[in-house]
Amino acid sequence: MKEFAYARAGDAAEAAALMAERPDATYLGGGTNLVDLMKLGVTGPGLLVDVSRLPYDRIEHRDDGSVLIGATVRNGDLAGDPGVRERFPLLAQALLAGASGQLRTVATVGGNLLQRTRCVYFQDVSKPCNKREPGSGCPAIGGAHRDLAVLGTSDHCVASHPSDMAVALVALDAVAHLRSVDGTTRTVPVAELYRLPGDTPHRETVLGHGDLVTAVELPPPPGGAAMRYRKVRDRWSYAFALVSVAASVAVADDGTLADVRIALGGVAPRPWRARIAEERMRGGRPDEETLREAARAELEQARPLPDNAFKVDLATDLIVAVIRDLVARKDRA
Repeated sequence: MKEFAYARAGDAAEAAALMAERPDATYLGGGTNLVDLMKLGVTGPGLLVDVSRLPYDRIEHRDDGSVLIGATVRNGDLAGDPGVRERFPLLAQALLAGASGQLRTVATVGGNLLQRTRCVYFQDVSKPCNKREPGSGCPAIGGAHRDLAVLGTSDHCVASHPSDMAVALVALDAVAHLRSVDGTTRTVPVAELYRLPGDTPHRETVLGHGDLVTAVELPPPPGGAAMRYRKVRDRWSYAFALVSVAASVAVADDGTLADVRIALGGVAPRPWRARIAEERMRGGRPDEETLREAARAELEQARPLPDNAFKVDLATDLIVAVIRDLVARKDRA
């Protein structure tokens, strides 16, 4: 392992000052992804700035139904929060599907958002990878790509985003609160936090050096909405998604879909908001033909490779199954 320095920040200003002094510095939250990448030699920061003890460890349920979730809240605490489980169940479901219980007690909300791809070429420093070394190539395109992306890819990268939690947050229209090294703050929708690879796959987010995620904010949930996160994977325990769907559905009195929100995981370099499918479903009746046509329209953008082309049909089927299940649940209620 490369030698590195360590500093524990006492507050956000100190963390920012440490980052501003060192272009080779990076933040350390729970470290469940970062430490693995350091051991593999994928990344080698010269300074770790520990922000895990900054005062961003609260979950604030507001009177208007919105929630402010601090960036250092542990994934396990968020998944077990009674208010989250009651009003944002798909977020709790995504967290419980995302890792082992041991990891959830360590991993933080901010760190979860910024975890990096599990593409085997990215993690193997003996292989070229445009994310690690821009311009070196993407061997996954002609190699082992079964688990990788089919939407939003480019000729330079087909890696998929690994987070389950981020998929749920995108479906819930969550907003990330950010603090820059100069102390200014801004908000960015989680759906816009991540960049598509294009010809610069090494630039994964819109964050600048030293930008700190301080919180994630959820707006009030849609009235009367049913929610679910469903994940398809090779094994039930502790595996990344082949395809996942986070969905929220509200049914009008006349049986049409009044509100539909869908995000996909495992199929793109970022959590994929299925806006085409949403638009085609909204206001229509949730019959099999309508749902399938809408899902297929979303997947028309796909650029599958030979070994992951199955994801197109799998994602289509999963969207239909989840929406149909949510509508049936509302009917039973």
